Amino acid sequence: MKNILNEEHIGREVIIESKNKHIDGLKGKIIDETKNTYLIKTGRGKKRVIKNQIKIIFLNERLRVDGKKLIKRPEDRVNK
Repeated sequence: MKNILNEEHIGREVIIESKNKHIDGLKGKIIDETKNTYLIKTGRGKKRVIKNQIKIIFLNERLRVDGKKLIKRPEDRVNK
């Protein structure tokens, strides 16, 4: 299995865990990414989440990652 930390995240199905009750349990597809945030498309619309405030579960990979480990420009992460 490839290292998810070095792969493209856009298009992946995820669940968000957070101390912020407004985004805890958020489930959807990553549709955009910046260095510090993800934009998640859910059944109720779109929600931007801050990486250093979440833990993210990549559903297809069955992998839980601390968002702090993902703070990097997507183009830098994929090119490494």
